[in-house]
Amino acid sequence: MSTRPTPDPSLTERNALYIDGDWRYPAGAATDVVVNAADGTELGIVPRGTAADVDTAVSAARTATDAWASSTPAERAEALRALSAGLTERQDAIAQVISLEVGTPLKISQRVQVGLPCAVLDAFADTVSSYAWEHQVGNSLVVREAAGVVGAITPWNYPLHQLIAKVGGALAAGCAIVAKPAGVAPLSAFAFADVFAEVSTRLGLPAGLFNLVSGPGAEVGEAIAGHPGVDVVSFTGSTEAGAKVMRTAAANITRVSLELGGKSANVVLPDADLGRAVKTGVNNAFLNSGQTCSAWTRMLVPREKQDEVVELARAAAERLTLGHPLDPATRLGPLASAQQQQTVRDYIRLGESEGAKLVIGGAESPEGLDEGFYVRPTIFADVDPSSRIAQEEIFGPVLVVIPYDSEDEAVAIANDSPYGLAGGVWSADEDRALAVARRIRTGQVDINGAAFNPAAPFGGYKKSGLGREFGTHGIDEFTETKAIQR
Repeated sequence: MSTRPTPDPSLTERNALYIDGDWRYPAGAATDVVVNAADGTELGIVPRGTAADVDTAVSAARTATDAWASSTPAERAEALRALSAGLTERQDAIAQVISLEVGTPLKISQRVQVGLPCAVLDAFADTVSSYAWEHQVGNSLVVREAAGVVGAITPWNYPLHQLIAKVGGALAAGCAIVAKPAGVAPLSAFAFADVFAEVSTRLGLPAGLFNLVSGPGAEVGEAIAGHPGVDVVSFTGSTEAGAKVMRTAAANITRVSLELGGKSANVVLPDADLGRAVKTGVNNAFLNSGQTCSAWTRMLVPREKQDEVVELARAAAERLTLGHPLDPATRLGPLASAQQQQTVRDYIRLGESEGAKLVIGGAESPEGLDEGFYVRPTIFADVDPSSRIAQEEIFGPVLVVIPYDSEDEAVAIANDSPYGLAGGVWSADEDRALAVARRIRTGQVDINGAAFNPAAPFGGYKKSGLGREFGTHGIDEFTETKAIQR
């Protein structure tokens, strides 16, 4: 452990909030400890903001809104690209911190936890320049304009990426932001605020354009969601928490965008390349130790090929070396918290009690990894599609293999879920895969492992949420529409 790099204390020991273009102490004196997912020790500390801090931040954002809303698309694109460049310069240091907060292996943190947010900012910079800010409908000029102040409440599993998904779209739309990071993994949000402060000074951005208030959801999150000065609330997290945000925002008729849970189906059709489909499907399900809302955690396979699929899946899972997130050999790190570890282990025990066949893994502690929040990569086969492990979001390294007897049944099983966030379809015939993808009620479907597109809309059907992030749709969420007759 002593040979592994340790984070720069300037990234982990924070005592001030970023409000109105400056670092300032919170209204209260309380702080929150950030825990190292790899060993359960203290990783860092952040200030605990209050409702009074939210008030100050919203006021600052309100003042900044008019100035930023009148900026040009070129000015917004310049700011977005500068933020991307600033994060890229700090990519390795920020990735290391996120790896220890969340448990993501370092190489994946560099590429996904930090690299992807940079790509998203660049994509928004491209999009804002070509966005249709107005168009003519008969004698009406239909105008898109900034909605105002955005309250952004973000989760812990991809803490920087989910923050940037909201901040990038809001800045592109001409809005100011008040952001609250998750208490489990807030440190990358502070690192982004460092970058924002530097870019703001260099480009002369309005003070109060981006504000960061850390603290408990029950106080800071609710204060943002229920604040009459917030025009749009954008939340990513659990379905239960999203429903609470919506209820809180409803008192002010505040618009809400929600990106919530998922239980995505990966449909492997009979003519698919099984080796590629299964290997990619396992890696997708276990990305970030399964702490991914869009993970393909249900693998639907032809019944006559289930045994072959199970052996391929077992082999793929065995290659995912479990270990410390900063160890270069690690392919699967710990979960982000002791609570999440316990929840996932309870689901594994539930799966066994429900009669599913345990292929690999289990609820026992991994050998040699007694410290930290590790869970063995687990695969179940012969899973009843109506069972709890097939219906409920587990948010850990647990994959369920569900057999089907016909293409229609596969589609029915895929759609038999309270969620509809993502999914996959595999076939040697791309037209056949496309036809099945069109039938699945979910916000995003990948055919034959297609690459993620940071400019395409992302969001869910049903209990997976409301609204979309990224690209033009991600800007739409933070605009109002006005018709001017002439």
